[in-house]
Amino acid sequence: MATPSLLALLDDITTMLDDVSVMSQVAAKKTAGVLGDDLALNAQQVTGISAKRELPVVWAVARGSFLNKLVLVPAALLISAFIPWLITPLLMLGGAFLCYEGFEKIWHKLHEKKGDTHEKVHVSVQNPDTDLVALEKEKIKGAVRTDFILSAEIIVISLGVVAEAALTQRIVVLSIIAVLMTIGVYGLVAFIVKMDDIGLWLMQRQGQNVTSQSIRKLGWGMVRIVPYLMRLLSVLGTAAMFLVGGGIIAHGIPQLHGLTELALPWSLLVNAGVGILTGALCFVLISIVKLFINKD
Repeated sequence: MATPSLLALLDDITTMLDDVSVMSQVAAKKTAGVLGDDLALNAQQVTGISAKRELPVVWAVARGSFLNKLVLVPAALLISAFIPWLITPLLMLGGAFLCYEGFEKIWHKLHEKKGDTHEKVHVSVQNPDTDLVALEKEKIKGAVRTDFILSAEIIVISLGVVAEAALTQRIVVLSIIAVLMTIGVYGLVAFIVKMDDIGLWLMQRQGQNVTSQSIRKLGWGMVRIVPYLMRLLSVLGTAAMFLVGGGIIAHGIPQLHGLTELALPWSLLVNAGVGILTGALCFVLISIVKLFINKD
């Protein structure tokens, strides 16, 4: 009598694992777009750190990302079970914050005086240890904060895929997506920030055969491309703030959500437009609040 029961249990487990595998693949495809934005944003956030501290900083942000998801997965499950209507407003609030950060970054860049950059560099040279520690902490804090919003969107998108599944399957799928996305993003971020070191190591390869020469050329190309890649990621990271934040807000407004269902170029324009307008509005409102606070 025990054998049929054991076989039935094994069959149920196999079926559940198959369902989890299928749902995880669907969720991964749906969150791929956010993954690209997450990569651009986080690679941009951890640039500007000294070479020997790049990997420790990436690891610190990755650890923060894991902690974010450790909070977000159970929170998303609880909210979806008891107050599902709250998910969209919370996401829109996070999207507005991303748009604000993007607009604030552009505003400071446009109004930055030429002497400001030189002055910052001069201060860093005078007191490098203090400045580098402060810069590192600021980078980690900003990256983890940004990751929280992007992770929330990834979790909510994944939750939509498994909304009708059993609780156990929902927990397993969300956990798989959380772990894989974090490893994928920060593995690539670590590779990007160390590309120049990897390229330099390849350039130093010994040997005169065709393979060694090709490897040295590859290393030379990697070293050459890194400065341009970092500048590109800086632009893409800021643009991603508007696209992701604007997309979250547009998705929460039925009239705008209909426009985002159109062809890709139009949806990107709508998301970018909503993101920039939201960022500008938040920047103005927060600036006014700061003025009143400072006046008191």
